[in-house]
Amino acid sequence: QVQLVESGGGLVQAGESLRLSCAASGSIFTIFDMGWYRQAPGKQRELVATITGGGSTNYADSVKGRFTISRDNPKNTVYLQMNSLKPEDTGVYYCAAEVIERGAFRKKNYWGQGTQVTVSS
Repeated sequence: QVQLVESGGGLVQAGESLRLSCAASGSIFTIFDMGWYRQAPGKQRELVATITGGGSTNYADSVKGRFTISRDNPKNTVYLQMNSLKPEDTGVYYCAAEVIERGAFRKKNYWGQGTQVTVSS
């Protein structure tokens, strides 16, 4: 089994910054893509950013130029640096990872429990 634990959410004012972290632990053989998603009240969960094991990144248009995703492979950790935050960035941020567990042969998707980010105007 694999666990993803997020940290770093909170309440900030517009224009400020936050850094989210997500550490994967458990019976991990290797991790492929990792990513961040968010869900605002009354809206569907949406992609924020993803990063491959080799470091290639992909961002939602709404966060390009403001957010940066990175990862530390030896630590099985992914980060999301969020700058110039806007009220519309408010939501629960979820970490996700594609994992092959030890002894397994197929990838499985895992999700964290989510961390709240609130941006006041």
